[in-house]
Amino acid sequence: MNLKKQIPNLLTLGNLLSGTIATIFAVQGNFVTAGLLVVLGIFFDFFDGFAARLLNVSGELGKQLDSLADMVTSGVVPGIIMFNLIANKHVYNNSLFDFNFVFENDTNYLQYIGLLLTLGACYRLAKFNIDTRQSDSFIGLPTPAMSLFIISLPLIQANTDVEFVQNLINNNYFLIGVTLFLTYLMNAELPLFSLKFKEYSVKNNLMKYLFLLASLLMIIFLHYISIPLIITLYVILSIISNYKRKSTN
Repeated sequence: MNLKKQIPNLLTLGNLLSGTIATIFAVQGNFVTAGLLVVLGIFFDFFDGFAARLLNVSGELGKQLDSLADMVTSGVVPGIIMFNLIANKHVYNNSLFDFNFVFENDTNYLQYIGLLLTLGACYRLAKFNIDTRQSDSFIGLPTPAMSLFIISLPLIQANTDVEFVQNLINNNYFLIGVTLFLTYLMNAELPLFSLKFKEYSVKNNLMKYLFLLASLLMIIFLHYISIPLIITLYVILSIISNYKRKSTN
């Protein structure tokens, strides 16, 4: 076995392991630990592709493994978290390894709508594997971006005193709307600009630099609230960029 060829696959399996453990904590209602593990999985997801390109060992096996791992980390976990949020099971304790969780007897059938995120992620990942257009950029919202949006909601709720934000995340209509919208965005024919730099001139990368600067400022001043705002800004700027490109053609 060529060990060099397996390094990216080991990183991908690190993503899968992180997502699997995150699933356990998400079911238990410990969204803090689940969120941290999802971020760790996304970290592995970024570097497995980087390692594959660096070592020049990209292959079909790695591509399939990557999507299977993403399905857990960025598909199953956010679906479970949204399921619990809609059910109003907000157990967002700050203990990293607290498994205490009490299931309520009342069944809220609306909570199953949250699992649409899992189905939408699965469909997107399957399409991504056969879509040759998405080698340098994305068409539709990537599943890790959707996952980051969802895991931020209970973290925002646990760490903000802003009543409007609290009420919004407690509102099932808002949560269902977010679920439906993100499920649509993942599979929409919407080109999103790539954050990869072929060269670094301001003139040709102005949109990217503005986005990165705005993202940094939001992270510094808004903390957890910045996560869904950054993803929303990314989609809005992509729409503006698409409109400008079409108008000049």
